[in-house]
Amino acid sequence: MKDRDNRRRSHPGFFLVLEGPDGGGKTTQAARIADWLRDRRGLDVVTCRDPGGTALGDRLRSILMERETVPLSMRAEMLLFMASRAQMVEEIIRPALDTGHVVVCDRFMLSTIVYQGLAGGLDPKEIAAVGRVATGGLLPDHTIVLDVPAETARARVGPARDRIEARPAEYYERVRAGYLDAVNGRRGLAKLYGTQISLVDASMDPETVFLLIRREVYGALALDPRS
Repeated sequence: MKDRDNRRRSHPGFFLVLEGPDGGGKTTQAARIADWLRDRRGLDVVTCRDPGGTALGDRLRSILMERETVPLSMRAEMLLFMASRAQMVEEIIRPALDTGHVVVCDRFMLSTIVYQGLAGGLDPKEIAAVGRVATGGLLPDHTIVLDVPAETARARVGPARDRIEARPAEYYERVRAGYLDAVNGRRGLAKLYGTQISLVDASMDPETVFLLIRREVYGALALDPRS
């Protein structure tokens, strides 16, 4: 990574997040891009998923996702996501960034702003304020949103596997719209999120999507695509 990239960050590493609605292929593509950065670019890479990634995070993930879990209000749900995220930042993300690693994360703060805020009815400004406390102000250096139409996403996911996936189609229309608003800087989200966001059409075949993500990563990490 080039020096000009380091000067605009508060850490020597690079924090890359893949975001978007369920069914966009984030988990698969995050693993692929991490392997490519390690194997083809020779970088030290740490991967994580949100929520989860720590002993506490995995316990909270089971509460958040299991369909048989105790009832959760949208606000309680948001706070549990934040608790998991706080632990992951403390245990995994900050130490890796401080030692110069690239961190590739499957979801982060934008998911909560979109799912519990724009789609769930909570105030995105309040969520962002809670998020700053939970993460100590840490945000990704670059976020790539994998966009897919809601009907395509639901067809890929199939029958709902968890509590959040079981929400109605209208909710997921709002989720997609929220991500597109974030990419385009609408509803004040550019100021709230304050980090670079790019959009990739994830409705195409996985190999094409991977090549598009890789092109974004070249630019974000200031890598030479010829090397």
